Amino acid sequence: MHTLVADHPLIAHKLTALRDVHTETPVFRSLTDELVTLLAYEATRDVKVEPVQVHTPLATAEGAKLARPIPLVVPVLRAGIGMLDGMARLLPKADVGFVGLARDEETLVASTYATRLPADLTGRDTFVLDPMLATGGTLETVFGMLASRGAASLTAICLLAAPEGLARISEAFPDDFPVPVKVVTAGLDERLNERGYIVPGLGDAGDRLFGEI
Repeated sequence: MHTLVADHPLIAHKLTALRDVHTETPVFRSLTDELVTLLAYEATRDVKVEPVQVHTPLATAEGAKLARPIPLVVPVLRAGIGMLDGMARLLPKADVGFVGLARDEETLVASTYATRLPADLTGRDTFVLDPMLATGGTLETVFGMLASRGAASLTAICLLAAPEGLARISEAFPDDFPVPVKVVTAGLDERLNERGYIVPGLGDAGDRLFGEI
């Protein structure tokens, strides 16, 4: 597994504003959208393309276009929905699947309550959107679903990650895993607290995106 902590002044600026407890929901949502687009630029660096020729007003030019089959983007419900627009801005032709997982706050174990994924992902690059890589249980489950369907690559885009979560994903998907596995995040924080929240983190991303339920 490869981990990329994006190092860019604009990413650091937007992440700092996301962390601020005084940042209200509409601003938080807008900042998340912008930040995901920046992270998606890094996450899609190895996306498959194929050569193509186009005619400019002056001559023929060699270029590239996204190869088929087209990528699949998978937001993890519900917080991942807040990241979808930012990703779609960069990959508007990608298909979108959904996985819903809910974490038991006592055991910290996530259970699946919804799955809308293609049965066959052979040859397709996949991108999972989940704001917080905390314990790693959710991402391990979703990566497993995609890998079992034949995905050609597994990439997660997260606003923040904890060392414990990265260690779990690295153990579940080691360097010799049959397909490339990557986590792209805006920041790597210190640790998890006893409730499984990232410290210093930014709180519950779903609640800050959509309000408390």
